Amino acid sequence: MQKTILSVDCGTQSLRGVLFSLTGEVLAIEKIRFEPYVSEKPGWAEQDPEIYWATLTTVCEKLKKLHPGYFNAIAGIGVTTIRDSMVNVDRNGNPLRKAIMWLDQRKAAPVYNPGLGMKIVIKAIGIGDSLDKAQRDGKCNWIKQNEPEIWTQTDKYLQVSGFLNYRLTGKFSESVASQIGHIPFDYKKQKWGNAKELVAFSSKIYPIEKSKLPELIRPGEIIGKITDVAAGATGLPAGLPVIACGSDRGCSTVGVGVLSADMASLSFGTAATIQTTSHVYLEPIRFMPSYPAVLPGMFNPEVEIYRGFWMISWFIKEFAHNEAAEAARRNIPVEEVLDELLKQSLPGSMGLVVQPFWSPGLSEPAAKGAIIGFGDVHKKQHIYRAIIEGLAFALLEGKEKIERVSKVKIGKIAVSGGASQSDEICQIAADVFNLTLVRSSTVETSALGAAIITAKGVGEYTTFREAIKNMVHYGKEFKPNKNNVEIYKQLYKNVYKKMYKKLEPFYHEIRKITGYPE
Repeated sequence: MQKTILSVDCGTQSLRGVLFSLTGEVLAIEKIRFEPYVSEKPGWAEQDPEIYWATLTTVCEKLKKLHPGYFNAIAGIGVTTIRDSMVNVDRNGNPLRKAIMWLDQRKAAPVYNPGLGMKIVIKAIGIGDSLDKAQRDGKCNWIKQNEPEIWTQTDKYLQVSGFLNYRLTGKFSESVASQIGHIPFDYKKQKWGNAKELVAFSSKIYPIEKSKLPELIRPGEIIGKITDVAAGATGLPAGLPVIACGSDRGCSTVGVGVLSADMASLSFGTAATIQTTSHVYLEPIRFMPSYPAVLPGMFNPEVEIYRGFWMISWFIKEFAHNEAAEAARRNIPVEEVLDELLKQSLPGSMGLVVQPFWSPGLSEPAAKGAIIGFGDVHKKQHIYRAIIEGLAFALLEGKEKIERVSKVKIGKIAVSGGASQSDEICQIAADVFNLTLVRSSTVETSALGAAIITAKGVGEYTTFREAIKNMVHYGKEFKPNKNNVEIYKQLYKNVYKKMYKKLEPFYHEIRKITGYPE
């Protein structure tokens, strides 16, 4: 039998084990859902890391039982996971507390006290607020301040991928391309930061001891091999190579074939993002770094809409119980049922426009969500379409920011993520961007990206580009509708682009008057 590749893709709400052929075909998949997080206090989001490991072992057991031929032909394994969700472990790799998730909103006290000269520099370049927010968002800082005994016992501070890779290999080693979050990582040099450097802010605002950080491995290189203990737990053969991959978003960008700055990857997942792949380091949003790509030495400039397509979950919970029940009855994605709402409304949502900042971002620190233009003609379908259009407008704005710094025009877009299964959502994005949009032949694009890196890492392909050429395939293509393009162009230019600037003062007043949190 031809060799296969196993990708482990751990998301916020589920873990998937996907077996791929060397031509990128999904041969078998097992998926197990879990609660995304527990919240002991308002705004907290934590998860027991053992759930990830237990789910991984169960997925492997199922794949081995149901697809023994493909499972026994595995040539290598790659792990890709959510970003910025950190695990404190002891020297034996045992978690010391629940992992603090990327969704968590607790705040730490600032830790960086610059000298007079640096204060002048910080003020001159206008990053005071950003530095303050970044420090307060640093969960390592919160743990140090509120659970010092946990921090003292911590041997390693790991991404979820680092935790799973350790359980598989017994090594505290991790891919460079997974280091995305509130950690002392130098994104430009793609290595751990050096606090002695003059403007090494990541090391100063996240002062983690270097001994607590994992060894960094370039994507495509071997992290380690399956240990006897891991083999017993998973059914994988001892000695199987585990390849350094990268974050779920970075793997997805490779999984849809985005290799350069003239093509963009749109993610319609829990967070909405737009990424390209660049040979040079860029900052689409000032002081917001380009992330390390899973192609070694390259970068993924990105603009993220925090809790982007999570808004669909919010909409379903608040307004679409019937549609959710119908989807469950028919055993289809709820987005397919919600497509009927999009078909019942016209572009422009009868005058409703959404600013989709249900949570603030670095470039809009005061932002809150807004829906304007309400009238008695509006129904559920208009609200839903306006949410989708607002997210597309926000991603289009991200495209413009990336183009501004890259000096390269984006001419094509590829889409991934759960909401990309909706033809109507894909068509709206094509119309808003006025570009041809392609959808991968598989929805498992993060897993595919990890499989591509793993296939090259175990020597099945000579180069990453060769692997991508053979393993990435597109399904449906969406071309912009000229009539819709003009409507969206006017709404974007004359309304959406002006919303934040006009509403920002009100957001500050809302917070001041009501105490409504950041």
